Amino acid sequence: MDANPPAGHRTTASGSSGAEEIRLDGVSKTYPDGTIGVRELDLTFAAGELSVLVGPSGCGKTTTMKMINRIIEPTTGRILLGEDDVTRVDPVQLRRRIGYVIQNVGLFPHQSVRRNVATVPRLVGWDKKRTQDRVEELLTLVGLDPATFGDRYPHQLSGGQRQRAGVARALAADPAVLLMDEPFSAVDPVVRERLQTEFLRLQDTVRKTIVFVTHDIEEAVRLGDRIAVMSEGGTVEQFAPPADLLGTPATPFVADFVGADRGLKRLAVTGIDPDDLEHPPVAHVDDGLADVRASMERAGARWAVVLDDQQHLHGWISADRAAGAGTVYGAGKRMEAWVPVDASLKAAFSTMLQLEAGWVAVLDGDRFLGVLTPASLHAALRRSVDGTVPEIAGAV
Repeated sequence: MDANPPAGHRTTASGSSGAEEIRLDGVSKTYPDGTIGVRELDLTFAAGELSVLVGPSGCGKTTTMKMINRIIEPTTGRILLGEDDVTRVDPVQLRRRIGYVIQNVGLFPHQSVRRNVATVPRLVGWDKKRTQDRVEELLTLVGLDPATFGDRYPHQLSGGQRQRAGVARALAADPAVLLMDEPFSAVDPVVRERLQTEFLRLQDTVRKTIVFVTHDIEEAVRLGDRIAVMSEGGTVEQFAPPADLLGTPATPFVADFVGADRGLKRLAVTGIDPDDLEHPPVAHVDDGLADVRASMERAGARWAVVLDDQQHLHGWISADRAAGAGTVYGAGKRMEAWVPVDASLKAAFSTMLQLEAGWVAVLDGDRFLGVLTPASLHAALRRSVDGTVPEIAGAV
């Protein structure tokens, strides 16, 4: 559910379009005592995208989400799901078009996982065969083997397994929209990270329009195609892709909320650009050591990348080991520090730190493209934040 997928429309696993735009026009919520929950929101959640609402407690995140399926009624404004104004349609029928996942899952304790997932298809009148097929499909999709978990009850599942079952239930009737209110916050950090990864894989398959509420900026950056940062009083300070949010915070509030380490956070949402790679001397496994050493001396380099005859990464060799007779094959060292070209700068930096490497090789499949060094990695990040407003965003 492994990388943040690109935004865009795809068909769902069951073959339907499965995604509709949500538009909030001038939406506000004022309570009878005069408390303002949400103030004049104008937001568009694009079809097939995962949009995150993030902010401090009491800023209106959950209120905004609950107004979409009319658990809370807006005071002013319109909320459009596709072409339909949700305030003018039957709320029961509306909620059957919308999947809903909450922090504590809310599975029915007296029903098996299979019957929990089948809840909405039964309510909307699907026949038994169609319902059974959909349950099997979704349990497999969320990583719960139907033969193993289908007949278990919620108390027989771990916290992470219950969350997966909750997601499967929310998707069961192929809703146009999925609303998720801090769905992973009740599990431990290791399980939470695993669930986030699996959920991204799932979204890459189903491509639903998702509104996801969290208070955790790290989670928002990892999951969101776009992030709305909300402040107290129910105001949206900025609504932007994660890279833009971290690189160019629109207000001092956003800059403070995303944190002084936003440059490091931005590593996670900045991909590797082949133009940023450095190109050290290259040796091949059958090259003579004397020739390789001479090549390194001409380049002023202390090491060279070693490739095989297919241009695949074989390892590396230092100038000290490129001495005497023989070929590179027996003198080179295995290369552990490498990442695929579609990895993030964070993955490259983490690999560099974990392996205490001075550089990281970048591969396209098995083909060697170049290396990232600390200097080129920093330069890549600097280029990614060109146009940052210094007094707001600061230096990274």
